[in-house]
Amino acid sequence: MTAPYRTQAGRHAVEQRYRAHLDAWPVPHDELRLPTGAGETFVLTCGPVDAPPLVLLHGSGANAGTWRGDITDWAAHFRVYAIDLPGEPGFSAPTRLPLDSDASARWLGEVLDGLGLDTVDLVGMSLGGWTALDFVVRRPGRVRRLALLCPGGLGAHRYGWLVKAIPLRLLGRYSVRDAARTGLGLGDGPAVEEILDDVELVFSNFSARSGRLPRFHPEQLCTVDIPVLVIVGEKDALFDSARTADLARANFPQAEIHVLPGVGHAVLGQTTTIRSFLRKK
Repeated sequence: MTAPYRTQAGRHAVEQRYRAHLDAWPVPHDELRLPTGAGETFVLTCGPVDAPPLVLLHGSGANAGTWRGDITDWAAHFRVYAIDLPGEPGFSAPTRLPLDSDASARWLGEVLDGLGLDTVDLVGMSLGGWTALDFVVRRPGRVRRLALLCPGGLGAHRYGWLVKAIPLRLLGRYSVRDAARTGLGLGDGPAVEEILDDVELVFSNFSARSGRLPRFHPEQLCTVDIPVLVIVGEKDALFDSARTADLARANFPQAEIHVLPGVGHAVLGQTTTIRSFLRKK
């Protein structure tokens, strides 16, 4: 299977940017490549080797570079494993696993086994949040605490912002960068512009997953008997965050819910909140 890039030159540009982020990683780290049934999986690991294990799963159209703003804090307290999801613009295999099956949970279980990890703390963002929750539902007992940032699979998947953007792009009035700013709910500032630089490069060269993420049933959510932190943006343009929060409150036996006023799909600056949640006894 070939990677979902439009051109080899585009793939090279995206991977070169990713490599630059890894070369500038703010803490010492190692890079691992693990064999799985879905192909090779790239894992960036850092932090004290004897610290509690923390596994990170990024969102769609991204890679482990997502966590570079959080990693200095988290690596002081955890042995961190930032995993590139397969089929996304990282260094894992291009395989896109069917989400309406056990495939994602089986893949993640193989990765954890390959790392020698039994029970872990797990943080997932967007598609990574869906993947994390799917794993918890299908593999009970392997996750101690679960933190979900703007997760898929709870509130409905929204496409209204995209419907508005497409005609404007066709008229030449809307760029990839404009669409990303709207879809993610990002404002201005140097940090935001750096994020948009990455997003613009990726989505100018990479074909993202299409279709809706499978949604979890309340009967499945009620089985999640571990502490769960859910952080969503009030103005998330991609998922119905109000419904996500309501479902989490109603169905997770041990839930902590944060709805961030005025925030979109890009839930940023939650490093301390997540660390505090994970370190609770």
